[in-house]
Amino acid sequence: MNAGAVLGWLALAALAPGAAHLRAGWRKTGLALISCYAALLLAVLAVGLTNDLGNLAGSLTDDSWLLAIVIGGIVLGLAWFALIVHSFVVLRPGRLTQTGQILTGTVAGLLAVIVVLPFALTAQFAQTSRQAIQDIFQAPENEGQPPVAEPKPEDPWAGRERVNILLLGGDADDNRTGVRTDSMNLASVDVKTGNTVLFSLPRNLEDVRFRPGTPMARHFPNGFDLPKDANGGSSDLLNSVWEYADAHPEIFGGKQHQGPKVLMDTIGYTLGLKVDWYALVNMWGFARLIDAIGGVTITVEQDVVFGKYNEGLVKAGTRKLKGADAMWYARSRTYSDDYTRMHRQRCVLGAILDQAAPATVLTRFNQIALATKELIRTDIPQTMLKHLVPLALKVKNAEVSSVQFVPPLISTGYPDWEKIRDIADKAIRDSKRTKAPVAASAAPTSAPTSAPTSGPTSAAGPSVSPSPKKTTKKPAPEAADDPTKGLTEGCGPATPKS
Repeated sequence: MNAGAVLGWLALAALAPGAAHLRAGWRKTGLALISCYAALLLAVLAVGLTNDLGNLAGSLTDDSWLLAIVIGGIVLGLAWFALIVHSFVVLRPGRLTQTGQILTGTVAGLLAVIVVLPFALTAQFAQTSRQAIQDIFQAPENEGQPPVAEPKPEDPWAGRERVNILLLGGDADDNRTGVRTDSMNLASVDVKTGNTVLFSLPRNLEDVRFRPGTPMARHFPNGFDLPKDANGGSSDLLNSVWEYADAHPEIFGGKQHQGPKVLMDTIGYTLGLKVDWYALVNMWGFARLIDAIGGVTITVEQDVVFGKYNEGLVKAGTRKLKGADAMWYARSRTYSDDYTRMHRQRCVLGAILDQAAPATVLTRFNQIALATKELIRTDIPQTMLKHLVPLALKVKNAEVSSVQFVPPLISTGYPDWEKIRDIADKAIRDSKRTKAPVAASAAPTSAPTSAPTSGPTSAAGPSVSPSPKKTTKKPAPEAADDPTKGLTEGCGPATPKS
């Protein structure tokens, strides 16, 4: 056997363990290796055929599965390394010339290292995932409440038709006290189809009403109303609810960290929905996530100025933006207002949803995992991840529409709470029409509509009627157009989904 034949059988052994042993006359060992390899391939094939991609992806968030992959990757990597070394030995390279021995020995060593790499990377990805999941999805504080029950495999949604997740953007840092939620979006997802409505609420929504019977409602019976700041500013806007609740535990009988719960309940009451969980994203950490996926391509309608002294500029045009520029594009209010900023934030979210392809996620997995665990705070139970991952895959290919509660649809200073709930209810009902675009539906009118979504996802309590309004307030003007739009509608040329 010459050097070429040795290398050929060695390469074949890397792909079909046992081939080199059979060639060298080690029949029992060769057949045993090939049988084990075939059984392994059949097991993988069986798992792939009996489970869809979503369920498999969801299972990979389970800690026991991830730990098994870590251990399996290490064991298989070492086994394949030993296989190449032993295959090289049984092929008896000592019969070759000195040059042939050096050549085949060098190639065999390189091949032994190469075959280990896929297993090592798989184990590393699994361990990185384990660490990120453990860092992000920590058990929430449930003072005086029973622990969260494990979801039932046959019905993980406990009869719910929709899952409502509050997506928050905050910019808390070392120079700011508390959490101000300057970006508030509620994603309402149909668990069967993945059709999603994204409700965007303005940070400067005034006179916020709290669910009757709650501590905040008793403390503010006529709505969230505080004296003006020393400089004339307002600290009683919707984006201050979390911060105020956290800063005043005496309202809740001394209970600490009530901000997330209060804000979830307040936004749920405002929309006539029950918010299941929240996810708070540090806006500047979000920039690192955008960098981790390689940036996002966005059409900037006009120049966006930013910076403390207006020294920054995101130029108009269609281009791929890095994380910092994408965040300034989404957050800047220089020469614009909150409502324009909300529109730009919607465009960034849509761009990320469209452009975060599975291939991109895999090739940049470590960067994405590291960026994600540094920027997200959530109360989603880790046990729900295996069900939320397949739901997220449905959302990527489903109808995603958006409702922005901004003027002239509503007046942020004089909100019509009943109208807000009617619009939200109609958008939910329209999103169930999987064959018709949501944005093609008729505009809501001032006439009474059906009650907000009933069942487990509706607002608790006998009624979602608005609290009595102050006599000085007037209802917001009616919008001429349907407020429900496609997520990326008005955001420039669409980027095709991956």
